[in-house]
Amino acid sequence: MITVTDAVVRYPAARVNALDGASFEARAGCVTALVGPNGSGKSTIVRALIGQVPLATGHARIGAFDCATADRRALARTMAVVAQREEPAFPLPARDYVMLGRYPHHGTWSALGPADVEAVDRAAHRAGAESLMDRRTDALSGGEWQRVRLARALAQGGEVLVLDEPGTFLDVAHEMAAYELLEALAREGRTVLLVSHQLNLVARFAAHIVLLHHGRVAAAGAPADVMRGEVLEPVYDWPLVVARDPAVGAPVLIPLKKR
Repeated sequence: MITVTDAVVRYPAARVNALDGASFEARAGCVTALVGPNGSGKSTIVRALIGQVPLATGHARIGAFDCATADRRALARTMAVVAQREEPAFPLPARDYVMLGRYPHHGTWSALGPADVEAVDRAAHRAGAESLMDRRTDALSGGEWQRVRLARALAQGGEVLVLDEPGTFLDVAHEMAAYELLEALAREGRTVLLVSHQLNLVARFAAHIVLLHHGRVAAAGAPADVMRGEVLEPVYDWPLVVARDPAVGAPVLIPLKKR
């Protein structure tokens, strides 16, 4: 489980807090989605969970681990992250990149073995990246690179998976497959936390939505509770209505023209 309590983050030279007392939980066995406008604090929460930015006050925990003080290798065995932006320092075969996910499970000088190769093969299969394993990372399209990054996180394993915009660069089929995979991982008992601007997809796949605004939690709950016009419109500062998808029954956000 992920627990964020009264989290405050202010970046250097910023006039306001990026996080301003945000609190929420992401529980095991379901997909939790962080949504909100640009600059609302979504990616800052991900950075706080992986220790890239310190909390001025408050706490961020992964299970029993305090993210600020936990041993990084132990934390990496528990939580895998697909960040919003990531490029390897130099090109390498995609299989080698996915294999990097196995290193938290070994000592500094220990060699990877057959079990690690099996874990990489399973991860590539689940992420739809099997055909990409012999390609170099610099020869992949944006969508192919996204699938390989997801495979690396799956190879890493652990009880918690955090993803910042997992559908970036993916076409409709691969995006749907990625969200269906995340839903399946949650059903298997993992904690899945994702950041997304795709509110209509989130409403279909997430069991819990946390809506952020100016670094604070503006609303949290089931999709039907958060995906309401009177809740979303003041946060996004745009006229909209929320209807019901006749095919799947999920809430659907429909932006309107201002004039």
